[in-house]
Amino acid sequence: MAKRETGLRFQPSGGTRTTQVPTGKKQRLNIERLANDGRGIGFVDGRTWFVSGSLAGEDVEARVLGAHGKVVEARTERVFQASALRRPAPCKHFGRCGGCSVQQMPRQEQLALKQRMLAEQLSRVAGVEPEEWAAPLTGDEYAYRRRARIAVRWDAKGKRLDVGFRAASSQDIVAIEECPVLVQALQPIMTALPAMLAGLSKPQALGHVELFSGSANAVLLRHTAPLADRDLAILEAFCIIHDAQLWLQGEGEPQATDASAQLGYGLEPWNLELAYRPGDFVQVNAQVNTAMVEQALSWLAPRPDERVLDLFCGLGNFALPLAQIAREVVAVEGVEIMVRRATANAMSNGLHNVQFHRADLSQPLDKASWVAEGFSAVLLDPPRDGAFEVVGKLRKLGAERLVYVSCNPATLARDTAELIRQGYCLKRAGILDMFPQTAHVEAMALFEASK
Repeated sequence: MAKRETGLRFQPSGGTRTTQVPTGKKQRLNIERLANDGRGIGFVDGRTWFVSGSLAGEDVEARVLGAHGKVVEARTERVFQASALRRPAPCKHFGRCGGCSVQQMPRQEQLALKQRMLAEQLSRVAGVEPEEWAAPLTGDEYAYRRRARIAVRWDAKGKRLDVGFRAASSQDIVAIEECPVLVQALQPIMTALPAMLAGLSKPQALGHVELFSGSANAVLLRHTAPLADRDLAILEAFCIIHDAQLWLQGEGEPQATDASAQLGYGLEPWNLELAYRPGDFVQVNAQVNTAMVEQALSWLAPRPDERVLDLFCGLGNFALPLAQIAREVVAVEGVEIMVRRATANAMSNGLHNVQFHRADLSQPLDKASWVAEGFSAVLLDPPRDGAFEVVGKLRKLGAERLVYVSCNPATLARDTAELIRQGYCLKRAGILDMFPQTAHVEAMALFEASK
């Protein structure tokens, strides 16, 4: 019997293969609108172009950074017809450094962009708008960043040490002489750092460098091999000149070369001092962080007779101010070392009505022993992944009020939908401008249980 032919399996697919747009190609195009991340959107030959450094209505020349299918990522090389909103970028590295992507926008336009992003996510994902929009929470536009990570890489072929920030859409390192968003205390260290590192005998062993400014300034060097005595002496002399602590990290936790070194930051309205070590999470914007805590406490309005739950508590950034008001605070974190440091922070500040626990916050919390008594108010500040498993059980804890601090509007919107399903109402929401000159959005939302 002859084999039946289907006429399908071995037929050529037909059509023509789309030629990919090569990296480096320049293209003139009109920017029709802005994407949520602040990049301009234009259309050429059926492709959608996302162009950094552009504004709606502009006629620009864009250089291709990468392309996939019908999507092209590019950066602005020239502006033929500028928007009336365009302003000169204050940083000479703008367009090459990958850090501050919306410097061409005035501050109010940056805030409006972030507000639209939050509103669109809440509307599209959760189908909701808050009963009240809060005014954006802002601080200084420049010189706000108290922590920075500096990329360091030995170029064996060029026999040079590259020191700076990562380039936009690339692993290249852009040499940085000054950074307008760094706090003033770190500027001299940033400027002098490349030459000092280049003078070390084993540049191949250097990892990245982190800079910190709080109760003291600190320089953390990560290294992949033991440092020579001469190199250690150079590093220590550099830090003495710049009045900074020197911290080193090979294998294991970062260690200060001076065992007595203390690093921390203050929450002045509450007369609190929180100790931390390089590598711990702290908000990079001290001014907005203080305002954020003030707003969170105002919205949550804890009473002296209440038991309050603080999830993703970190070093106690919210928990310690809460403990000055509420009867009892239970604070939960997923990392054991952070629990120990938060406990020490509570003790050093004389707060004994707050207890810290470690728990896997990607799982429901209803079986933990410390939830049995319940909570009338909850504050949570999760990472970018959000807190979907946690919020799914909050109504069972008896929480009447909930303040959600978010660094990702998409997961905030997803979790908002779940909270509404449980019977909470979105009473208030607003953006926190933690990272001026970038399109990164932080937000705060207040939920109340339906009567």
